[in-house]
Amino acid sequence: MHNNQQQDVPFSTQAFLDSAGLARTIVAYRRGEVVFRQGDPCAHVMYIQQGSVKLSVLSESGREAVVAMLGPGKFFGEGCLAGQAVRVGTATATTDGTTILLVDKSQMVSLLRQEPALSDRFIAHVLARNIRIEQDLVDQLFNSSEKRLARALLLLARHGQDDTPVRSVPTISQETLANMIGTTRSRVNFFMKKFQRLGFIDYTDGLKVNPRLTDVLHA
Repeated sequence: MHNNQQQDVPFSTQAFLDSAGLARTIVAYRRGEVVFRQGDPCAHVMYIQQGSVKLSVLSESGREAVVAMLGPGKFFGEGCLAGQAVRVGTATATTDGTTILLVDKSQMVSLLRQEPALSDRFIAHVLARNIRIEQDLVDQLFNSSEKRLARALLLLARHGQDDTPVRSVPTISQETLANMIGTTRSRVNFFMKKFQRLGFIDYTDGLKVNPRLTDVLHA
């Protein structure tokens, strides 16, 4: 990026990745299609251009744990930069038309060294992910399943990231929500009906979350 770039122009990760001369690969996925599986070789960092992705881990006993739901503008698969040889989890597209940019590990390392703005953005992403993992652990250890579900819905609706009063949540099954918060589907169904009755969520046109759902967290 040229040094004479205007300083008041915000840095766009997508624009930079599009113009950085990458030998990039862009892949489109349908809902439910696997991006990579647990145990696959770890050779690319991935960037979601549109759609959403579920990251999950499968135990030896076959139990699935959902560790993250990611939307546009998010990186994932960055473990390869830390020497990870194989994927420790599975990534699955959760919406039709999910489009992902694959950046080769060696090229991503070069980009991070050459472009400070991208490096800063990427570091912020990694730190935010670590903070989220810590918060998730505290949530699992100390909060009830009702509060865990409310927090998961607010996170999926990206509550607090803009001033939109009611946010739509990407299509997600109650079974996936149950796997995310460590409870049963029947419990999720019970609390979802309760939240709907209280006006915290709305199923009229997809699933929408009202910010008042935060009341559950403070109860």
